[in-house]
Amino acid sequence: MSRLIATALRIRRDPRLLKLPPYLSLLLAVVGIAWLFLLPLDGYSRKTYISENALLPGQVRTYFSGSDQNVFRAYRNEVDTVIDRDNYDVNDKLEDVLKGIGLKVARQNYTYESSGSVYAGQNIYALLKAPRGDATEAIVLVAPWRNMQEEVNRQGVALTLTLARYFKRWSLWSKDIIFVFPPDSYLGTQAWVDAYHDSHDPSRISPLPIKSGALQGAIAVDYPQEQRFKSMHIVYDGINGQLPNLDLINSVVNIAGGQMGFGASLQGTWRTSNNYADRLRTMFRGMVTQGIGHATGAHSTFIAYHVDAVTLQPYGEGWQDEMALGRLIEGSFRSLNNLLEHLHQSFFFYLLMGKDRFVSVGTYLPSAMLLAASFTIMAVYLWVLSGQPETPAQSTKPGSAEKTSKASSVSPGRPAPAVREREMLLPLSLVVASHALGLIPLYVLNHIPASILPSVFAAFALINAALPHAASLLLTSHFAPSAQHYQLAKCFSLFLLGMFLSTLATLNFSLSFMVGVLASPLSFVPYGPRGGLIRWLWVALLNVIAPTTVWYATALLRGMDLDGLLTESALGWDISGVYTPIVIWCVWWPAWLIGSVVVLAKPVRNASG
Repeated sequence: MSRLIATALRIRRDPRLLKLPPYLSLLLAVVGIAWLFLLPLDGYSRKTYISENALLPGQVRTYFSGSDQNVFRAYRNEVDTVIDRDNYDVNDKLEDVLKGIGLKVARQNYTYESSGSVYAGQNIYALLKAPRGDATEAIVLVAPWRNMQEEVNRQGVALTLTLARYFKRWSLWSKDIIFVFPPDSYLGTQAWVDAYHDSHDPSRISPLPIKSGALQGAIAVDYPQEQRFKSMHIVYDGINGQLPNLDLINSVVNIAGGQMGFGASLQGTWRTSNNYADRLRTMFRGMVTQGIGHATGAHSTFIAYHVDAVTLQPYGEGWQDEMALGRLIEGSFRSLNNLLEHLHQSFFFYLLMGKDRFVSVGTYLPSAMLLAASFTIMAVYLWVLSGQPETPAQSTKPGSAEKTSKASSVSPGRPAPAVREREMLLPLSLVVASHALGLIPLYVLNHIPASILPSVFAAFALINAALPHAASLLLTSHFAPSAQHYQLAKCFSLFLLGMFLSTLATLNFSLSFMVGVLASPLSFVPYGPRGGLIRWLWVALLNVIAPTTVWYATALLRGMDLDGLLTESALGWDISGVYTPIVIWCVWWPAWLIGSVVVLAKPVRNASG
């Protein structure tokens, strides 16, 4: 036993061990990124399947057919009469139609404020009481007047009115059906869902005069195009990257492909080939949408309340008409009507790479966890390194960790040198100050008027580029920091980053992974590199991956103006509680700032560089 202890101590004191952590950290980061590229392969992904047998998708005969097409055309003409009117005139027309069908109708007013702008509107909705139900459960069909692209949902509203009349004639429903017509796909739906679950602000959002039971599912219709369509696009991303139960998506895909005879696609991947490139593209697009965390359709706000929901968007030019979409909705509602309990057996955490292939959380989560672990390993390494004893001959030049580790090695017969005391006040103060500074852009960018948002952000981007230089100069001139101070600052920053990202990975894997990839160079930034060229190359790299630069790149990739992206971000923060800005400004940006200060470091006292 004593021999084993002596061997362990000898290994522990081996200076070569101190060289391993940076390579291990790099290996974990590379493996974590490479892991994601393996997921589209057949050996790592699985075919989708229905877990809830009660759904029986595609097993019922749908009767919504050509006889209802004349009704659809009549309702579309009614919609056309108010297509250029305001929200209240539109609701007057919809109320007349819904009351004529024989449904209970109610309205709801709401007012939101964000970035100096006021968003006011009125929802109208109707309730179909289930002939075989007891008003304890309900299904929702949503038809916003305008979709996320601000197009009038002419066909979708008319089809929903037609389905309301059609569903009223059937006595098979065991769950109430609620038809909701918000003026837009986001704010109106948010106000209605909040009020339905009594989570609204009564001073801004009116309560709902009519309610039913617990919502079991929701389907939104986004159908502005006039011509016939080719296939169905299913939008499923929720607020903060939350996802509906996979069984709902699988049911819609099953009904569309198996019963209706037209295909389905996800994440804007219109091609139906099932090759590696298409799977990877679909998966990455889904991760970007999930990582951003904003609403992608009228369904998104439902998912925050654990109501499984999707948006159906016909696309392409083909021979399918509105009757085919109506039968798809009917089949989906018939499946949800069969449920005896809330959807729970399938997955809530998954990555889809096609309509019939997915990866579960147990397979993809290690990717983000490995990235988070790479930061933690470097933090532990720097902590150990900062405690290495100084030697008289030790160089004052930064980057002498190898010399330190060799000098600190001792023969097994000699006593181990004492650990050098760590001066932690300055590094801790620097890390705490950087995280506190992150509250400034978080508050300012979410509260100033939208008209000056781009100018303020541009000014902040310039300040952001100069801030590390100013902080480094201030530290050098007033505090005379040693290399140990910079080691510990980097250590604490990486430790917090690893801790935050590993926790975030269980809530929003995509956001955690993307921040981890963008922040991965921070693990390897040297403190005070020997050569000036190396120093400025690192400064250039860090400015390329700075949060402000990524904001501009995101706006470009999404085809949006910067002010549009900033306004959308503020809207999500103020109204839906999107936490992406917190991650950016209070987790990622402070770590970036510390890394930039460390690169510009000029230690002025002897330490274990």
